[in-house]
Amino acid sequence: MGGAMQNKYEFLEDTREVQWSKLTAEKARRQIRSAMEQAKASVDEICRVQESTWENTYAALEESDAALNRGWLRLIHLQSVMDSPELREVIAELTPEVTAYGMSVLLNDALYSKLKEAAAQPWVCKLSAVQRRFISETLTSFRENGAELNAADKKRASELTTELARLSREFGERVLDSTNAWDYVTTDPAEVAGLPESALQAAQQDARAKGHGSEQSPAWRFTLQFTSVQPVLTYAEHEGLRRRIWEGLQTRGTGQFDTEPLIHDILRLREQKARLLGFATFSDYATARRMAGSGDAALSFIDRLHDEVKPAYLEEMETLRRYAEQKTGRSIPALNPWDVSYWKEKRRRELFDFDAELLRPYFPMQRVLRGMFSIYEELYGIRISERPACCPQPGESVPNDKVEVWHPETLYFEIRDAESEELLCVFYADWHPRETKRAGAWMECLSCGCPPVDDKPRVPHVALMCGNLSRPVGDKPALLSHDEVETIFHEFGHLLHQALSDVPVRALAGCNVAWDFVELPSQINENWTWEREALRRISSHVETGEPLPDDIIQKMLAARNYGAASAFMRQLSFAKLDLELHTHTDRYINRPIEEVDCEILEDYRVPLSQRGNTMLRAFSHIFDGGYEAGYYSYKWAETLEADAFSRFAEEGIFNPETGRDFRRCILSQGNARPAAELFRSFMHRDPDSSALLRRCGIK
Repeated sequence: MGGAMQNKYEFLEDTREVQWSKLTAEKARRQIRSAMEQAKASVDEICRVQESTWENTYAALEESDAALNRGWLRLIHLQSVMDSPELREVIAELTPEVTAYGMSVLLNDALYSKLKEAAAQPWVCKLSAVQRRFISETLTSFRENGAELNAADKKRASELTTELARLSREFGERVLDSTNAWDYVTTDPAEVAGLPESALQAAQQDARAKGHGSEQSPAWRFTLQFTSVQPVLTYAEHEGLRRRIWEGLQTRGTGQFDTEPLIHDILRLREQKARLLGFATFSDYATARRMAGSGDAALSFIDRLHDEVKPAYLEEMETLRRYAEQKTGRSIPALNPWDVSYWKEKRRRELFDFDAELLRPYFPMQRVLRGMFSIYEELYGIRISERPACCPQPGESVPNDKVEVWHPETLYFEIRDAESEELLCVFYADWHPRETKRAGAWMECLSCGCPPVDDKPRVPHVALMCGNLSRPVGDKPALLSHDEVETIFHEFGHLLHQALSDVPVRALAGCNVAWDFVELPSQINENWTWEREALRRISSHVETGEPLPDDIIQKMLAARNYGAASAFMRQLSFAKLDLELHTHTDRYINRPIEEVDCEILEDYRVPLSQRGNTMLRAFSHIFDGGYEAGYYSYKWAETLEADAFSRFAEEGIFNPETGRDFRRCILSQGNARPAAELFRSFMHRDPDSSALLRRCGIK
């Protein structure tokens, strides 16, 4: 597109500063359809090539849908942070068209024939290793998506993909709507006894925002947002409030927002698609090009970890049950599900004289961000700076010295190479919950950059980080729990994986790696939040400015592995559910999902007084988040990063030589080489799979 057209197509502009206020639903409808037409024309041009070259085949293919991808990513992102009926309507309308277009490319006989023909040409031998890998990966993608099917099966594959996209979108909307549909307001101080001051202030502020209570007669409002739920289940002395919140959680994905029919439809269609494409199961299809290699291999990995963790898990839970009996003076054959976190925290305080809430005043968000940036600036040879941001009201213009953002709480940063001063990446950060924002925390690449190629300057990456972390209360800054600090480090690890990518083929750059490798750069970052020197760098008491004292750090580190087996088993149970459903779909399809949940996870839980609804009803990761048959990747990558961090632990957690090596071997490489090779290039050996169990104190 020429420059004049670009100015009229805000969704498609190839710019690192997005005009968010101009991205309306109506413009999305027109501009994304225009980008699809442009992409179709580019593909048609490739099909007409007479004498193939890298530039007029594979490079042209990668560039063909760049504008479409930019527009679609911006639209989907807007709905995830600023949901509205208008955005939902246009996404519902465009999803089938965008999905069908993507499948039409992968199932285009003429295009596939031209690409195969080009791949056989002598000039391929003269290409770089990355370009040759892109050719191989592209042809494999075409085959795995049905390029070699007959016409009828191609049509069916396209229909399945389009319908699955629609169902996944609807699942996510039902989860969000059911989350927002529930709240509880109380004016009884006895009900909120035991809650940390930060949680009380947040609940009171939330109530006032909804018209409940006053400064003289306070009310407290609780929602199903994690920042509201977690303090109640962990600290509230009032069992009735804990139970009420737990029962509220059971309403997600139920009633008018029932997700069970969608779950069965999604599982059934995924299985059909996998078999149509020649795979025995959907998990085999999903893992074919991942490190695991097959669904059975991924399941075996989870089962092996389960067998190693189970004894410690059973011991932890039995010890907790006996502790509750001792404290209450009554028989407790089985703990209540709303009491587990409460008794865990009580016992932890006793054992280690440690209250996690003591950490919160030491973690103002801005201090955490500045300290975190300084760690990775030192390690990776980069410089991170914030630029002033502005969220204009309708009719307002953005000052020249500010960058436009989508919400007043959104921040904007630049990452430059410390030596060359090259701009590597710009990114947005949006950390606090809203009713119009989906749950969880995530990082996305809005536009993949490219290193300097053939005298062309570097194109910076454009990315974002989002979360639902504790927000500021009154005139105080946002004070984070340590779990929330870990979340920020985790998402920043993903962002650095994208920002420091130096791969000249965008499809192989940044986070476009094997799914069970993608969490390594994010999860390794969490280690720094447990290191004394790093903790002092990222902490500063909100009133005194003092860093986290050594005595508190010592208690925190002593309590680190408390409950580790239970947390480990919880993650394994999520992965087990995911893999079982996508490996043995016939065994579970069209059965009540609560029954299925109990059957699959019978050996992953201890009996509680009530079971509650299955978390599948709101399991957005696998039904709306791209982790289908891939949730195991968290533990897979965690085994890799626990091992990889051992090198930092040995050579120094701020050692710039080790950091530069990690940047060179892992972060800069994207998918330029197989994941196993990248790991070996950093560690100079294969992974030690027991490193994670040792770190958790289980082995």
